[in-house]
Amino acid sequence: MNGMTKRLKTALVRRGHTAALMDGTVKPRTFEFDFEDVPVIIKAFRRMVREAAFDISEMAMTTYLCARAHGKRFTAIPVFPMRAFHHGAIVYNTRSAVQRPKDLEGKSVGVNRGYTVTTGLWARAILQHEYGVDLNTITWVLSGDEHVTEYRPPPNVVPIGPDESMEEMLKRGEMVAAINVKVESPDVKPLIPDAQEAGLAALRQRGFYPINHTVVVRDEVLAANPDLGPDLFNAFAEAKRIGLARLNAGAVDPSTDRDVVRVMEIIGDPLPYGIESNRAMLEAIVRYSVEQGVLSRPFTVEELFAPNTRTLTA
Repeated sequence: MNGMTKRLKTALVRRGHTAALMDGTVKPRTFEFDFEDVPVIIKAFRRMVREAAFDISEMAMTTYLCARAHGKRFTAIPVFPMRAFHHGAIVYNTRSAVQRPKDLEGKSVGVNRGYTVTTGLWARAILQHEYGVDLNTITWVLSGDEHVTEYRPPPNVVPIGPDESMEEMLKRGEMVAAINVKVESPDVKPLIPDAQEAGLAALRQRGFYPINHTVVVRDEVLAANPDLGPDLFNAFAEAKRIGLARLNAGAVDPSTDRDVVRVMEIIGDPLPYGIESNRAMLEAIVRYSVEQGVLSRPFTVEELFAPNTRTLTA
């Protein structure tokens, strides 16, 4: 680093397990973070994919997979700052002919924003693998465009009409169901009953705990600073340790920490970092991406991460 500390432009969401990075309690050894305030982190994903706007950026997993498949010049480190359950992401109009997941076959189902959105991918995988839904029989209707402009979706994926609102169509019953939309209506409810418990049951029974976000670094920054990957990984690990210690001490914010606390009761560390402890979920997201036409060929888990971070664990 030529003996001087480098400031690297970074986009990251402040959470209990990243706060120590953002307030400077934890400092990396080889560089300084230059955090840009990005209130809607999705916009950072888009800017990173389209303009390489940051040196380091949080990024949705399927956006990353799709970006890598289209030659974007950044690489992840095996840190996963956001995970979530997606059984509750599928909502339906209770006045429609749909009463259970299989009833979605042959219908049009909305997907908030793009087909490659991570929540959409995990929710469709749950429909297919837990409820036996044939995804190919469904027409997926998108409310927005893809972050990766080069991506071409499968033929059963179509945009919504220019003057249409997915929320309104769902409310009126013109669309039977949608993924990842918020609708205030007594007629719109989660399709999978007790979705939260279904998510926790999938975690208990088969370790199913979907990864939503990772952290990526511009390839040219990694190449110029060989120690950066491990340094960044270790900084995230230390910040997580501080955040989890706070939770263990009982400092729980019900709005953000409730799920995390339930997960801790089941698996201990709710946010394992590193390839090995996440291999099953990483292999699953690659497999589902190929099945759903987000990727045309699979990646190995190893090739997704910076070489000198592949054996790190925290």
